[in-house]
Amino acid sequence: MTNTFVLIKHCIYLFVSAFLPGGCASAPDRAIHKSYTIEIKEMKFEPAELIVQKGDTVVWINRDIVAHDATEEPTKAWTSGVIPSGQSWSLVVTKSADYYCSIHMVMKGKLLAE
Repeated sequence: MTNTFVLIKHCIYLFVSAFLPGGCASAPDRAIHKSYTIEIKEMKFEPAELIVQKGDTVVWINRDIVAHDATEEPTKAWTSGVIPSGQSWSLVVTKSADYYCSIHMVMKGKLLAE
């Protein structure tokens, strides 16, 4: 009877060790991504510089009376296209970037991705 008890104990140990760690393991860290807003008004991006995490979303809202855009500088890797007054455009940030309004080239901004 002692050998049977030891055998059952080892079987239970093997079963628990095979399945329990998977069930009790902590879930992988899931980054909680945030959303940020940049307002376009009075011929400026506000804020002009924004610190975000990679994977965060940035939304440009045109609150000016004329159309604008947001275009990555210097390679134009991304662009919003024309954002009419009262409209918006969003981007999921993958890396830091300088950007500008290609319609009004004096308007500049910066995304700093950490």
